[in-house]
Amino acid sequence: METTLILLKPDTVERGLIGQVIARIEQKGLKINGLKMIQLDDAIIAEHYDFLADKPFFPGIQAYMKRTPIVALAVSGENAIATVRVLTGATNPQEALPGSIRGDFGLTIEGNIIHASDSAETAEKELQRFFRWQDVFEYSRGIDWIL
Repeated sequence: METTLILLKPDTVERGLIGQVIARIEQKGLKINGLKMIQLDDAIIAEHYDFLADKPFFPGIQAYMKRTPIVALAVSGENAIATVRVLTGATNPQEALPGSIRGDFGLTIEGNIIHASDSAETAEKELQRFFRWQDVFEYSRGIDWIL
């Protein structure tokens, strides 16, 4: 069982797509262990996107990620990281397959709807960045007994 981080970005919030994106995650059979809406500040954006901090487009990312609150989710399941990455689709919505979240909802690479951790190591760091341990819950669902 893996747990991964998903961020629903400002364009998801602005376009009223939060429920539709969460529904796809749940319909896939993944379990939401933590969920919260937060307004990001420069410090957390700089930490989260530290690998892009020296790029000329970083100020645009910073402004975009502060435009509205975002929704952070801790999501678990068998192979959750890879499963979420497939659900999410290619980073550039123009290259994302139909049926993926970005393929169906993404408009531009600058506003690409969703972030998903790309590895177990990244997921662990990112989950700690956005959630305190008491904000992530373990519980059983009826479907878990069937699987």
